[in-house]
Amino acid sequence: MSRVIGNISKTIFKSDNDYYVAIFRVKDNDVSNDYNGKTITITGYFYDIDDNLDLSLTGEFTNHQKYGKQFNVTSYQKIIPEDKNSIVSFFSSGLFKGIGETKAIKIYEKFGDDAINIIKNNPNVLYEIKSLTEKNITTLKTKLEELDQSTDTLLNLTELGFTAQDATMIYKNYKQETVTVVNNDIYTLFYDIEKLTFQKVDRIALKNNIKKNDSRRIKAGIIYALRSLANERGDTYSLKEEIYSILRIVINYEPTYEDFLQELENLIKELKVIELSEGYQLMEYYEADNNIVKRLTYLNNKEDLIYKKDYLEKKIALFEEENNITYDEKQKEAIISAFLKNILIITGGPGTGKTTIIKSIVSLYKEIFNQKDLDNEDIALLAPTGRAAKRIMESTLFKASTIHRFLKWNKENNKFQINEYNKSKAKLVIIDEVSMLDTLLFSSLLNGLRYDTRIILVGDSNQLPSVSPGEVLKDLIKTELFQVIELKNLYRQNDDSNIINLAYDINNGDINYSIFNKNDDLLFYEANSMDLKEKIIKIAEKYKKCSFHDFQIMAPMYKTLNGINNLNQIMQNIFNPKSKEKNEILIYDVLYREGDKVLQLMNMPDDNVYNGDIGIILEIDNLKHEITIDFDSNIVTFNKSNFNNFTLGYVISIHKSQGSEFKSVIIPILNEYGRMLYRKLIYTGVTRSRQKLILIGEKEAFARSVKNNNNDKRKTNLCEKIKSRYS
Repeated sequence: MSRVIGNISKTIFKSDNDYYVAIFRVKDNDVSNDYNGKTITITGYFYDIDDNLDLSLTGEFTNHQKYGKQFNVTSYQKIIPEDKNSIVSFFSSGLFKGIGETKAIKIYEKFGDDAINIIKNNPNVLYEIKSLTEKNITTLKTKLEELDQSTDTLLNLTELGFTAQDATMIYKNYKQETVTVVNNDIYTLFYDIEKLTFQKVDRIALKNNIKKNDSRRIKAGIIYALRSLANERGDTYSLKEEIYSILRIVINYEPTYEDFLQELENLIKELKVIELSEGYQLMEYYEADNNIVKRLTYLNNKEDLIYKKDYLEKKIALFEEENNITYDEKQKEAIISAFLKNILIITGGPGTGKTTIIKSIVSLYKEIFNQKDLDNEDIALLAPTGRAAKRIMESTLFKASTIHRFLKWNKENNKFQINEYNKSKAKLVIIDEVSMLDTLLFSSLLNGLRYDTRIILVGDSNQLPSVSPGEVLKDLIKTELFQVIELKNLYRQNDDSNIINLAYDINNGDINYSIFNKNDDLLFYEANSMDLKEKIIKIAEKYKKCSFHDFQIMAPMYKTLNGINNLNQIMQNIFNPKSKEKNEILIYDVLYREGDKVLQLMNMPDDNVYNGDIGIILEIDNLKHEITIDFDSNIVTFNKSNFNNFTLGYVISIHKSQGSEFKSVIIPILNEYGRMLYRKLIYTGVTRSRQKLILIGEKEAFARSVKNNNNDKRKTNLCEKIKSRYS
């Protein structure tokens, strides 16, 4: 490690999480005298620093491919100024609000070069300077104390084993209480700061002599076990035996069952865990459930809007005539209810006209209320994922966005700017693909809406549930307390299409092989694990000239011989073979080349690209280590820091396909996919196809998927909580 002393002369970049890129003027260093008096570029995490403050930096010089030589800071200390110019600059800097240059000079004239130490030792001496107000004196006293404390605390945190980034994040969260919090229970950091994992905090705790059987460690392990169970299974509560089983694995230690029960009871007393009649629930899910119950029962009990039904029927009839549409009775009921009910659920399988209903509701709403501006804030059309939002926008021709974008999500702190303190002005919110909506996100959305905002939930409860815990749509329908309009008539595909019939067979648990290969729209090619590769290549060859948005291969899982990872490499050679004219780059164990189809894995709201978006690699710059990707004319450049935000997209998981539709879909289905062969998964995959569906694999595996309904069950209690509100 090297040491460099000086001060920041210019801040080039500062992120919300206090990552700096700055120009630093060097006064002294232990590397080379050539740096003294010159400027260097520094990068690192800093808390509450000012350009006039001298710093002692510890770190290393590195060569960045794009930006050249930089000094990467791992830790730093603030240096107390000891000469007139430095002291005056220090006190008149932005660190001390209300202290300008004139007052700073007065301070120096009174106390000289040792001014800072004199004030810190006895702040009352500041009363000797008549030009300083009481507020000035308080500011000087508290800020000097905090500067001392923050420097020492940050240094102590890095000595414990935290990175400079972690240390800055911790200190920002607890400020002067940091040392007390860490000394009392270091696992509090894991509870309170989402980006600090249990593994990281536990590793540092053990390294600093926390014992394996420490009660604080067992409690933190229980919380981590509950979170792991929730994220892995989608449950919002867990059973005692499940928690104990996972706990022993995550802490690599086997506490007695009695000790486990005692610490579980302690967590209940601390209000970190809630005991339910069904099991145990983390406080965040308990509060989210209660928030949903409170808000939705309020809307449900609120008096319906006053419209005359015949007025709405006339408006619908006129709309039908002008747009050459004929609604069936259920569709008319859905539209009318959308103008009367404060909360409404519209559900139905593929092809039943859910999107048409959304478009009609929005069109009529704007006409009835004489609002021609499509971007007006009265209506919000939302979906859980970027791809689903784009699809509903393309289908309805109305502005739509992800829920995260609507709530103005800040990715740095994982907070929403639209919240209970800063609510949206929307009067009507329509959410599509609600089967993908999880408990915490729905609760956050409700927090960002006014109490009287009307809500329409649209989705297919037979599709895969959300990736995150909860099963909102299914639970709300199951209560039988909200108005639910179920659309059943099929409209999307031709009468002779078999895809939707297959979807309904799957949903009912029926296996009917005779439906396959009758027409060109629905085919089943038999293959086993050993010859699937050869057969899927022959099929894929026919789609080489198709738009990458029109054709998609989807598979149930990533690993195994015929998993997504291996199949992607095979498809890459078919759709985008190696060429001298195409640059390539190896990222981890995946080779990417210009022209590759890729799938976005993470939300990047600043770049307007979201999990599930599909794009094409336009350019690979190996010198700059940059990859430029085109997501539907939205050009985004990635670098080393976010290369893991995308992957090859020739073959994607069925989970990632949710919210999307394609003209043609191929789904391999083999026994080797094991636990991923279940009804909701295959149903969701089948319903992604609009015109042509090809299944390739083993009929036994297909039958196993249709019959397996076990993976569909999640442990949630939202339904019971709502029903108890009415009992």
